[in-house]
Amino acid sequence: MISEERLNRQIRFVKEIDRLKQIQRQTLLMDRSRQENSAEHSWHMAVMAILLAETAGARNLDLLQVLKMLLVHDIVEIDAGNTFCYDEDGRQDQHERENAAADRIFGMLPEDQAYGLRKLWEEFEARETPEAQFAAALDRLQPVLHNLFTKGLQWRVHGVKKAQVMTRNRRMEEGAPALWRYARARIEEAVNNGHLFP
Repeated sequence: MISEERLNRQIRFVKEIDRLKQIQRQTLLMDRSRQENSAEHSWHMAVMAILLAETAGARNLDLLQVLKMLLVHDIVEIDAGNTFCYDEDGRQDQHERENAAADRIFGMLPEDQAYGLRKLWEEFEARETPEAQFAAALDRLQPVLHNLFTKGLQWRVHGVKKAQVMTRNRRMEEGAPALWRYARARIEEAVNNGHLFP
């Protein structure tokens, strides 16, 4: 039977992660109505993982592990905030901010669950396992799709160039070569259509 203390810690964590819904990302919804929040981003990628698992570069992918990583990888943004992927200044201390956030937020849980979620987050960040590489590929693809379907609005607002998009997203190939081929072709089309600076 679960102890009251354990349950209370779990419920406090559940309350705390509700704050992820308040973290605004630079990514616009595909209908351009507003910016997405980090909780929506995580949910969207979890569904993408289910649908696009066949594009993963690895055979016998542990899809449940991928889903777990996608659902917890941005929880640290509650404290660390969302760092725009093309903001070089903001990325300087991102690792330190996110580590401190992981310590505090995952530390709210009972020790075994704190350890388990922290390990998931660390696996995603390290991108060494096939599951982490596939999860990371989806994390790169999702904002690219949003930019493609909004005619590059946020790319253009922030003066993002093709070379930046290619460099950032090239790692997609590690986890999902087919998704990288798709994205690369669409990025070229975006440049040709004036939606992304050459």
